[in-house]
Amino acid sequence: MSKSAFILIVDDEPTMSRYLRTLLEVEGYRVEAVSNGQEAIDRLTHAPLPELVLLDVLMPVMDGLQTLEHIRSVHPQLKVIMLSCVSDTRKVVQAIRMGAHDYLTKPFQKADLEAVIEQCIGDRTGHTVHHAHGEIEDLGDDVFFVAASPAMRKIRSQAKLVANVDIPVLLLGESGTGKEVMARLVHRYSPRAHRTFLKVNCAAVPADLLESELFGYEPGAFTGATHSKPGKFELCNKGTILLDEIGEMPPQLQAKLLHVLQDQQFSRLGSRNVIKVDVRILAATNIDIPTAIAEKKLREDLYYRLNGFSINLPPLRERREEIGLLLRHFMAQVAERYGRPAAPISQHLLEACERYPWPGNLRELGNFVKRYLILGDEEMAIHELQVNGGEKSATTPSSGPAAPSDGLKSIVRNVKDEAEIEAISKALEQTNWNRKKAAAILKISYKALLYKIRQYDIQRVGTTVP
Repeated sequence: MSKSAFILIVDDEPTMSRYLRTLLEVEGYRVEAVSNGQEAIDRLTHAPLPELVLLDVLMPVMDGLQTLEHIRSVHPQLKVIMLSCVSDTRKVVQAIRMGAHDYLTKPFQKADLEAVIEQCIGDRTGHTVHHAHGEIEDLGDDVFFVAASPAMRKIRSQAKLVANVDIPVLLLGESGTGKEVMARLVHRYSPRAHRTFLKVNCAAVPADLLESELFGYEPGAFTGATHSKPGKFELCNKGTILLDEIGEMPPQLQAKLLHVLQDQQFSRLGSRNVIKVDVRILAATNIDIPTAIAEKKLREDLYYRLNGFSINLPPLRERREEIGLLLRHFMAQVAERYGRPAAPISQHLLEACERYPWPGNLRELGNFVKRYLILGDEEMAIHELQVNGGEKSATTPSSGPAAPSDGLKSIVRNVKDEAEIEAISKALEQTNWNRKKAAAILKISYKALLYKIRQYDIQRVGTTVP
């Protein structure tokens, strides 16, 4: 790889500046160095612009964060790596929020510096080395993270940075956008990666059982408690816990969680003994937080405790360039799981998927791929997207007036269902319930027809469909 990239060093320590310059020039980079933030700002007013800035945090007059703020306002695409001799959590978080691409604490190893530089500017052919694992990162247990769009690559960089800062992280985004995957990614990058990762869905556990699930209990704590049981926080000591759907946690339990966040200690139900734990807490929600706080569903003080850093995952409709990659990856994954050959993904199907808004995001896309693999009918798959997405389909008949209050999607779906039931019933009657011949008449696969018969519970008079 040619290393003719232009790098600007901003550091007020002459020894460090010389060391960095020598190190980079030996590797083939073009290097300039300035001694303070104002000189850096002046240098960036004329060409050529550097492709990367190594920016010291602690400098007199104008510190690194002030300089970074100016750089981001004038040159938002310019990549910046922050350097500091102290590991200050507050400054690291602030730098990440302001758009720093990485953060190194002095003294650092030469290999660490080279790795972050390659991630930022990559090779000189115009391609960026985003991550050693490429666009798809396997996190184990059939969980993977995709970063094929600028938005998701930026989020992955943020996850990598914040993973090394032991603070709570709040994961926001619509249902199905991959908040649990992001939590696993943060855990993977963190120093706790070799420890336990646990997820608790606060909405899936009944409110009266959630406290014992999280904090454990002693015999006699409640009816049926015949033995002691550790909770998730104990089991996850030294590791990471994801509290999914945190907005569904009962308010009285939120107070106890706040205590754990503040003091890292709690008591099991039915016990007075205090248990100390060291757990990294990640929380996820798709609720509207200001509304939840106003309605007293989420404690404001808990929100601020959880929001050490927030990552907002964009919906799939805002990263359509990833749909093709996701389709192929889901298909390979599902085909392997079910021991079947992968179904083809034509350009026609891909374009239909890229037009569809995917309100269920990644979860909906994954389920769509499963159905397509099982039924093997591309035309039906595309028709499903067109109807659910409100597009006009050649196979969808027109209908009479309907009440606007029913909702357009609901109206279209009902008309489509009725039309399908009528067409399938007519074809089955014509063929005396020979389903293979009926499928040929309907121009769909035999498996698709069987699926539809079961879906609509279409029965022959006097018999039941097997």
